[in-house]
This record gives sequence, C-alpha cells and structure tokens, in this order.
Amino acid sequence: MQAQTLVSALNAIAGKPQFDASKARAIARKTADVDWPATKRADADFNAEVDGCPTFVMLDGSVCVWAPARGRYAARATL
Repeated sequence: MQAQTLVSALNAIAGKPQFDASKARAIARKTADVDWPATKRADADFNAEVDGCPTFVMLDGSVCVWAPARGRYAARATL
C-alpha cells in the first residue's frame, strides 16, 4: 500500500508545532506515487481551518488521511 510510505513521512513531522496543510502538501509533492487529479477531487471542499490537513490519494488507490483526534495521518486501502 503506497499510502503507508507517505503516512510515515508525514507523521515524522506531524507533531511539530509548525506542521500544517502546506507542509503536508510539500512532503506529498516529493512523492511520485500521489495521484494528484484524484487528490484534488478528494479535497475539493478542503478547508484547512476546519479539516486540519488534506487527504492524499495514491496511484494504487490507497489513501493517506488526516486523523484529527490523533493528530496524525493514517493509511487506508481506499477512499
């Protein structure tokens, strides 16, 4: 599952005070496995003030989702 690799990279800095949606996107841009058109569709109504951090859809269909209660990302098999 490709999402697990991105989850690990994002969670490595998720607990730091300066972590935000723009930093999450910057890390995701370095990952060749992100399906950007699908990610844009999944985040069409994304609002950083409400949602916290964006969702990332991977080329294999797995998903990297923000879990606000935990303050971390989690990998899911599908959206």
